[in-house]
Amino acid sequence: MRRTNEFRVNPPPSRCGHTVASVGAIGTLVLIALLFTRVLAFAELAARELRVFWWLILLLALGVWLAFFASKRRS
Repeated sequence: MRRTNEFRVNPPPSRCGHTVASVGAIGTLVLIALLFTRVLAFAELAARELRVFWWLILLLALGVWLAFFASKRRS
């Protein structure tokens, strides 16, 4: 059995770090919504308008897909 003296320069990120970052991001959004009530009203209005502008979201998703996935095939 051969031993190697390898060490990782960048160890894989722990699952705990992702959880803490997610909770922090959600907490920040809630805090902003509570501090700035107009932001909350805007988010509510935007959520209502999504029913009307579903085609705009579909076009945006198609554009993102084309930008990231179709461009990788050319390389």
